[in-house]
Amino acid sequence: QVQLVESGGGLVQAGGSLRLACAASRPTFGNYGMGWFRQAPGKEREFVAAISWSGGSTSYADSVKGRTTISRDNAKNTVFLQMNSLKPEDTAVYYCAATVRFIATAVATYDYWGQGTQVTVSS
Repeated sequence: QVQLVESGGGLVQAGGSLRLACAASRPTFGNYGMGWFRQAPGKEREFVAAISWSGGSTSYADSVKGRTTISRDNAKNTVFLQMNSLKPEDTAVYYCAATVRFIATAVATYDYWGQGTQVTVSS
């Protein structure tokens, strides 16, 4: 089991930035691909960004590409999501997830999930 805890969410004005963090409980953190997903009310959970085991590969949803950066610090068992130029459409609960795969973008491929952190972007 991998325990994941997200933090860093909050209320921000459109055009602002947030840096989300996800802390993992296991020292084997580096053996997992990590991803960020989000879910808005009435919508399905959707992919935001993913990063491979050691951070060498990344993937982003088209909706956030160019203004979002995913990174990880395996020594600290932490993955980050830096979001800039935030839009009201980014409002959602953001979830951190871990997969045994090298890197993945589909919800179904992830094995462990955090509780989520709320991001609200005002217009």
